[in-house]
Amino acid sequence: MTLQQLKYAVAVAETKNITEASKRLFISQPSLTAAIHELEAEMKITIFSRTNKGVIITNEGDEFLSYARQIMEHASLLEGRYKGNGEVNPIFCVSCQHYSFAVDAFVELLHKYGGSSYDFTIRETQTHEIIEDVSKLKSEVGVLFKSRKNQDVIEKLLKKNNLSFEPLFTTPLHIFISTSNPLAEKDIVTLEDLKPYPYLTYEQGDYNSFYFSEEPLSPIDFDCPKNIKVRDRATLFNLLIGLDGYTICSGVINQKLNGKNIISRPLNVDDKMTVGYITKKGVALSRYAQTYIKSLIKYTSC
Repeated sequence: MTLQQLKYAVAVAETKNITEASKRLFISQPSLTAAIHELEAEMKITIFSRTNKGVIITNEGDEFLSYARQIMEHASLLEGRYKGNGEVNPIFCVSCQHYSFAVDAFVELLHKYGGSSYDFTIRETQTHEIIEDVSKLKSEVGVLFKSRKNQDVIEKLLKKNNLSFEPLFTTPLHIFISTSNPLAEKDIVTLEDLKPYPYLTYEQGDYNSFYFSEEPLSPIDFDCPKNIKVRDRATLFNLLIGLDGYTICSGVINQKLNGKNIISRPLNVDDKMTVGYITKKGVALSRYAQTYIKSLIKYTSC
């Protein structure tokens, strides 16, 4: 297996067409086809299924290509360091649920490694995509939670995708509300207290089931009559203020990032959630990922 073969395989995956890939790579179509066949034979897998309409990536090919892309990225970093002028453009991606401490850690990472040039990504996204991103090495680190209700499903998915989960903290459940919400006057809130107000949750697309929910309690758990699904944190916070809404969460919030109008209150339920980070087993983490994880631990251990 060579870097050139990996480059060929990635090009075919991106174009979904041998002819288009050969044009991009400036080699003949037969040579490209032969190189892919040799790679598949050596690795003892089928990366692509050939059809009249082009090529389709197989399941095992999809996993192989995720490793291939990572190898190519690291090779590019090595070339930039030792063949170029010594300057390397840092590359890092994290996928996470909507946690302010995840953003805090990302900001700290940029302060340390940003420099004059970098290519960093933070994806506040849906739970299933977090698992998929880390599984396919699109992101080195993912941040999500487990609870007694979703634990079995999440752990099964993590095992299936060869991912590890490291806990950051375990906490009783809280709610986020605005300072103008009548519930702000309470030291602790009950589920009955919540019924007059709209419950704001993050929608999960095609995987919009409780097991992938970003909230540890679903509306059906406490007969919630008012429900609003949103896609991003800014919208959720605006609705917390504009509609006296609430969301159920860990209670960890950064007022510098999210403003002083959003506060947390303990929820009077016998339940907890464990927030942690996931990584791909057997894959060495970059220094950026290692630094990011250290920052996560710092911001969640206060």
